[in-house]
Amino acid sequence: MKKVPIFMLGLLLALSMILAGCGGEEVKSNEAGGKKALRVVTDAAYAPFEYMDKDKIVGFDIDVLTAAAKEAGYTVEFNHVGWDPIFVEIEKKRADIAISSITINDDRKKSYDFSIPYFLSTNKILIPETSEIKGANDLKDKIVAVQNGTTGQAAMDALIGKNSSNIKKFENNNLAIMELIKGGADAVVADNAVIEEYAKNNPDKKLKVIRDDTFASEFYGMMFPKGSAIKADFDKALNKIIENGTYSKIYKERFGTEPDLEKLKSQQNKK
Repeated sequence: MKKVPIFMLGLLLALSMILAGCGGEEVKSNEAGGKKALRVVTDAAYAPFEYMDKDKIVGFDIDVLTAAAKEAGYTVEFNHVGWDPIFVEIEKKRADIAISSITINDDRKKSYDFSIPYFLSTNKILIPETSEIKGANDLKDKIVAVQNGTTGQAAMDALIGKNSSNIKKFENNNLAIMELIKGGADAVVADNAVIEEYAKNNPDKKLKVIRDDTFASEFYGMMFPKGSAIKADFDKALNKIIENGTYSKIYKERFGTEPDLEKLKSQQNKK
């Protein structure tokens, strides 16, 4: 090994201190309170819950998770990957959380962990203003468009028949609604907030939303890999933002009404 002159040793020592300082700043920028930054996956084609505003992912779900993450001391990065891939990303543990209007149900709980519920929803029916459809029973001999892999599809599978050609399945609800508008379907069945938002924002399409009480209430949850160590942090944070009014503020800004907090809380201890 060659000897290093004393002045070179001084230079090397100074350089190593500078590099160490740079490295420390890089770690700090990726952590919050000593907790790691989290990768969050979503299907950003589901306004008003998650959708693209130019190159940014925005929506009610994004606001809620961001507020909960801040309360829990985490930083988050949102990635738009599509509906089916969010389940793969979580199962393979390539992402820490998925949020995408995901209904908590027994089948999904076999493969994933869920937070306490953060949103109450139900399926409704979107139809043309001139349609004579009055409720779910009127859909039995109609062509119905749904998003594949959703509870809207499950409801129609049960009503019309799982392999019925009268159920048209699409990658997202936007495509299902386009099918209705162009006359390829008689109705769309989807989460109430999604189709209500579309009908309200597109009066020129002359669509209306109808409810049917045979559709059960559903609750959305944040989805984690099985055995996730951060689930408890987010359950605690969700409760905190519900209690301190942050959740209600976000809800009113997005939907213009007050959330049913009592019904939401009543689900928290159900298995």
